[in-house]
Amino acid sequence: MPKLVTPPQNLDVAVIAHDGLAMFEFSIPVEVFGLPRPEFDPWYRFAVCAVEPGPLRATGGIRIEVDGGMELLETAGTIVVPGWKNLDEPAPAPIVEALVRAHARGARLVSICSGAFLLADTGLLAGRRATTHWTHAERLQRRHPEIRVDADVLYVDEGQVLTSAGSAAGLDLCLHLVRRDFGAAIAAQVAKRLVIYPHRDGGQAQFIEHPATARAGGGLGRFMDWLGGRLAEDLTIDAMAREAGMSRRTFLRRFQEHAGMAPHAWVVRERLSRARVLLETTDRSVETVAFDSGFGTAATLRHHFRRAIGTSPQDYRRRFRMAS
Repeated sequence: MPKLVTPPQNLDVAVIAHDGLAMFEFSIPVEVFGLPRPEFDPWYRFAVCAVEPGPLRATGGIRIEVDGGMELLETAGTIVVPGWKNLDEPAPAPIVEALVRAHARGARLVSICSGAFLLADTGLLAGRRATTHWTHAERLQRRHPEIRVDADVLYVDEGQVLTSAGSAAGLDLCLHLVRRDFGAAIAAQVAKRLVIYPHRDGGQAQFIEHPATARAGGGLGRFMDWLGGRLAEDLTIDAMAREAGMSRRTFLRRFQEHAGMAPHAWVVRERLSRARVLLETTDRSVETVAFDSGFGTAATLRHHFRRAIGTSPQDYRRRFRMAS
């Protein structure tokens, strides 16, 4: 079983529950961090805490018994806020104070969907980039102008403070944490158990305004399969348009509708994804990874890595390299 060379130091995860809890967002950290996974050793230790004594009412007529109060946040390495019940009321002082103390001692703070409002009330998002469900983004920005709210991404990783967009984007963020803690191979196995895609980059759009069908534009679905198999080749717009059987102008418009981004941006994203897998799972040199993933040169690969991921390929490999 592959493991991270240096395992995470604090695997205690605490999830903050409240009366009126939305069950879908709550179930995401339960599923990812709270289920026993004896095939992985070590794994996360999971607890649910709340300010209210309980039992708590959740959507769907469900009652929840918590494991304790805010004292559980004093030792947790990761604290998850899975949504918040009333966006127009400030967060309760005991939660705010406990989160500020946890952040000061180095704990990771994570929000799903409207949970970003609670994190915002701590002041810990000031000057940072953050996201929430796209329907709440404008309200969050008005209430907290000191935050750089980005409504166009799935999640934002600011190191110690992480925020995700609505509902299912919380799965992407939680898997991102598993990837950070244990590496890509274990994150992929967890994703397989969940029957979801193992990795969606946080910068991916929350939604596409006008999604096209798989065969829209004379076979873009087939064309995307063709394109994904030729990432190492020199892919010009004209060559791609010819393969898709369209004029250059029509191709650019149809591709944007289908993928939610321009062809060049899609190709760069897919090449980065391939490069990350190669860095995590092989011993190939950075120069070879650059060639095999379609960037051509190590300098080009480093440029795109810095721009998209904020680190170098070498540092990324040291962080995520798996040992058999």
